[in-house]
Amino acid sequence: MKEFFISSNDANQRLDKFISKTMPTLPKALMYKFIRTKHIKLNGKKAEISTRLKEGDKITAYISDEFFTEAKPKYDFLLASDKLNIVYEDENILLADKPQGLLSHPDENEYNDTLITRIQKYLYLKGEYEPEKENSFKPSLANRIDRNTGGIVIAAKNSEALRILCDKIKLREIDKRYLTVVHGVPVKKEALLEGYLQKNQDKNKVFLQKHKNDENLSIKTYYRTIARKNGLSLLEIELLTGRTHQIRAHLSSIGHPLLGDGKYGKTKEDKKLGFNKQALYSYKLTFTFNTDAGILNYLKNKTFKVKSVWFAEELFGYTLN
Repeated sequence: MKEFFISSNDANQRLDKFISKTMPTLPKALMYKFIRTKHIKLNGKKAEISTRLKEGDKITAYISDEFFTEAKPKYDFLLASDKLNIVYEDENILLADKPQGLLSHPDENEYNDTLITRIQKYLYLKGEYEPEKENSFKPSLANRIDRNTGGIVIAAKNSEALRILCDKIKLREIDKRYLTVVHGVPVKKEALLEGYLQKNQDKNKVFLQKHKNDENLSIKTYYRTIARKNGLSLLEIELLTGRTHQIRAHLSSIGHPLLGDGKYGKTKEDKKLGFNKQALYSYKLTFTFNTDAGILNYLKNKTFKVKSVWFAEELFGYTLN
């Protein structure tokens, strides 16, 4: 028999999800049977698998000790690099400036050294993240950006902050701005671009369409021209929708592909100029809360920027204030 007490970081998740995380060697079919037959109880009573846990709840598991066998802790995130550029940090969140070329999350090709594993390692070494004391939570990213895009990514240090951040992103109460360099000079200095984005999974690309259908998604991209030089333009981008490859595909569709973009740009021409990575950076973030943000209310109307954006400085001498 073993007891689990629900902490604030474990609250608000389903009973079955919590058990799967805390007893990973317990087969799911057997877990459902144990819940149904009251071998696993919530606060001394039978509970539905979909019951949402609350802080202070007690789960009692009357099952074989073999399912409680714990392997010696091995934290893969400790293999991550120590390099981490922090834009802002407090007790609830961390804003990191992700370098271009670094994955936000692990994938099939890179598991150990990603932005989230670097953050977990950093918090672990600081003593702010103690995996052995957590039943199911670990520091997580509230948003992500493509591997070849750099800039601000938001990490949550606790489950309540993560829940709030995810809600605010869905409600579009977090304003993210990008800097990019495109080929050519847009006719209008600033404009709202609209269209419909269609994914092609086989080619791992998206395509812009003029009319709505059952498969495409509407997109809105606002740009403002900051500087022009040598046939290139420095733009600030506001995403009014957030879709896969939206900025890259939308600007390419109007004849202004991103400098260094190997998928939607002028690859051969850019390589001759020495640009092998796309000029796209998430450089500024503002918490534009207009509904209650709970423990994060103190962030309302606060703006954070990265210190510099390499292509803006190199090509246009543009520095961030």
